Amino acid sequence: MIPEPLMRYLVWPTVKFLVAFVIVQVVVAAMTYIERRVLAFMQARLGPNRVGPWGLFQAIADPVKLMLKEDIVPANAEKVGYFLGPMLPLIPAFVVFCLIPFGPPPTFVVTHVNVGLLLILALTSTGVYGIILGGWASNNKFSLMGGLRSAAQMVSYEVPFGLSIVGVLMLTGSFDLVRIVRYQESHAWNVLPQLVGCFIFLVAMTAENNRAPFDLPEAESELVAGFHTEYSGMKFAFYFLAEYAAMLVNSCLMVSLFFGGWSLGGVIMGRQVGLTTVNLQHLGLLGGVIGATIFLVKVMLFMVAYIWFRGTFPRFRFDQFMDLGLKWMIPLSLVNIVVTGILILAGAGTRYPAMGEVVLTLFGIVVIAAVILFLMKGPKPKARPAGVAHARRVSEV
Repeated sequence: MIPEPLMRYLVWPTVKFLVAFVIVQVVVAAMTYIERRVLAFMQARLGPNRVGPWGLFQAIADPVKLMLKEDIVPANAEKVGYFLGPMLPLIPAFVVFCLIPFGPPPTFVVTHVNVGLLLILALTSTGVYGIILGGWASNNKFSLMGGLRSAAQMVSYEVPFGLSIVGVLMLTGSFDLVRIVRYQESHAWNVLPQLVGCFIFLVAMTAENNRAPFDLPEAESELVAGFHTEYSGMKFAFYFLAEYAAMLVNSCLMVSLFFGGWSLGGVIMGRQVGLTTVNLQHLGLLGGVIGATIFLVKVMLFMVAYIWFRGTFPRFRFDQFMDLGLKWMIPLSLVNIVVTGILILAGAGTRYPAMGEVVLTLFGIVVIAAVILFLMKGPKPKARPAGVAHARRVSEV
């Protein structure tokens, strides 16, 4: 008979993590197939359609092919760093799933930590070390440049990534993701009062994952393939397994912080209406499965958004990319924090504390509309200097 403390703090968390680990593997395999098919549809191609019905077995054929490929190691590579590079991003990307609640507690929460969000941010920020190490250890100038680009990218966007969620923490007063989800049941989803923070988080999480249009560390036009140029076989696959796992982590954070987590309901005049945490808990295991399904559907919508961005937007230049992070995202996130703090303090002593959330929503709409109008306007064309002749043909020069 297993003692109660051991069962509670070791056995059940291990079982829950293994279940989550298997689900993540299935989602990653499915996303590789979905991405190739959706991109093919957007680009008027067919995509994988040979292996199995509708090409569904392509997700199985690809890892088998990568496992059977020859593992080539460059002769002048730094061997220890070369082998550690693909492992370092993979470990935190999977460990972090211990801290993400996938459904109503306690069944679908692996470990309930009151500073879970802080630990998630700390773990996910270490993934860049593997990219830098792999790029440096490959002894390839293109790989090194890709690793350095990734370092600059992560440092630049880690700041707005963290600042964008401060407004949510100010509203909810907790680092606990379960409490943040429960807060949204008795209020509006945080995407409304924190529209600016949600927009910044969406941009920053795309940049953090090196996904298009922010895939500069692996820009094939000038870096061949960037940090993973010298990798083949399963080492190459580990980098992209970590990338998809990190995409899944960020999508889970987006859903938990801004879109109500596993709930589809709220508390109206003291009554639980819809699929709230309390109502799902009353249904037992069935309620937990329903809540986890709602959470997974929301997460998959953001995973598909990653694909949509890749098939729609062209890649940024490096100067444009850094300007966006340093000149726009950071100031916007700081303004959002200041405005949120002022409205929370102003509404705390009034009879209508929810009025602050309404004002925050209007503020977010105005800011996002202003940004869109500015981007649509575009830069002014530069005036040509006087006295400069522009030839149409070489013969006219």
